[in-house]
Amino acid sequence: MIEWELYRSFLGVLREGSLSGAARVLGVAQPTVGRHIATLEGALGLALFTRSQTGLLPTEAALVLRPHAQAMESTAAALERTAASYGDGVRGVVRVTASEVIGLEVLPQVVGRLRERYPELKVELVLSNEVQDLLQREADVAVRMTRPSQDQLVARRIGSVELGLHASGAYLARHGAPASLDELSQHSLIGYDRPTPFVRAALKRWPQFARERLALRTDSDAAQLALIRADAGIGVCQAALARRSPALVRLLPEAFSLELETWVTMHEDLRDSPRCRVTFDALVEALGDYTRNTEGLV
Repeated sequence: MIEWELYRSFLGVLREGSLSGAARVLGVAQPTVGRHIATLEGALGLALFTRSQTGLLPTEAALVLRPHAQAMESTAAALERTAASYGDGVRGVVRVTASEVIGLEVLPQVVGRLRERYPELKVELVLSNEVQDLLQREADVAVRMTRPSQDQLVARRIGSVELGLHASGAYLARHGAPASLDELSQHSLIGYDRPTPFVRAALKRWPQFARERLALRTDSDAAQLALIRADAGIGVCQAALARRSPALVRLLPEAFSLELETWVTMHEDLRDSPRCRVTFDALVEALGDYTRNTEGLV
């Protein structure tokens, strides 16, 4: 049996690109990491890294093994979270994943209230537009903007979050407001860099947002929102957020409106976990309030 610590060092070197970088992140000595890698290569009968001027480069074998080692890492983290929460009451660590915008604009209030009510609860937030795998226990509870497809998940549909075109009042004072979608070509448009399936589907309806027409491009939704707030141009943001800020103005609501289904999900094995149950219920309540605030805007 190969010890988990060897795979932990393996992942560290993959991520940092060097023994010294992995040692620093893992909090161990560099010779220890080197010894772990040599031991793992010997046990597997494979070369995992080759040396270069820029550091250690993973071999093809290392890249193939990477997702399996990551699954082990997620399982080990889930084991630690579960063990830490064992016992009576709401305690231990719960790992929550959500998109950047929901994580920055909605979750802080939820987490704050949870901590006030359950001081022994610790919350880890994973903010990413990539879907974390609940079946592999990369997270305990997830807020998703798409319908979950796995049967092993407990899922609650919250409602829909509306997306609309917005700009700041200061930007519109300088450049005027577009009277139609065609007039958007006269403005600084804020949007994506690399198109996702969601973006490609939207482009069939709104070709005005083709990548070459965008003046400011980023795949970070949080960065797009920051650019809109900074008077940099016109972009897409959640209507509920715009309603919180008097500085933002909704544009062409009848011509442009998108809705994202919102779900709160967790693995069915966690339904009886106090830490996960209270977190799940708190997210359902908070996001329910949030989605209801978008009604009647179109």
